[in-house]
Amino acid sequence: MQKNGGFTLVELLVVIAVITIVAAIAIPGLLQARASANEASAIASVRAINSAQSGFAATCGSGGFANSLTALATAPAGSPPFISPDLAGGTKNGYTITNAGGGAVVRPAVDTCNASADSMETYLVSATPPGTGINGHRSFGSDQQGTIYQDSTGALLTAPLTPGGNISAIQ
Repeated sequence: MQKNGGFTLVELLVVIAVITIVAAIAIPGLLQARASANEASAIASVRAINSAQSGFAATCGSGGFANSLTALATAPAGSPPFISPDLAGGTKNGYTITNAGGGAVVRPAVDTCNASADSMETYLVSATPPGTGINGHRSFGSDQQGTIYQDSTGALLTAPLTPGGNISAIQ
């Protein structure tokens, strides 16, 4: 007598049920890990822009800060740009990165070493998730003081950055 090898329908359904249960347990953890990694990247991006602003103020801006990511991504003659191209695009790892100058003009663009933008008295950099809970849960921001703040609701941070409510310092 010859025996046909194979699986019964019941055995296949049990295996599919087990795989479904394991996936249902693992996927939320995977999504949370991804959101945490995106948040860590956003904090690192804000830190990198803070450093770039310090470099811009010291070399190009006569003490003033760049008023855009484009200004930080424009290389002065004979030097590398202040930020990497992945930050210059305005999005990184699911976060929207913005940089805006404020206050009075310290030095007009034509007089800065990279001639890309006016240097300003202040700046505000922010990293905001376009969909809270998907790419990250919190938004981050910093200004010329260098302290990085978070908003636990994921809302866009605006100046002045002060702790209270949903906003707290992380550095």
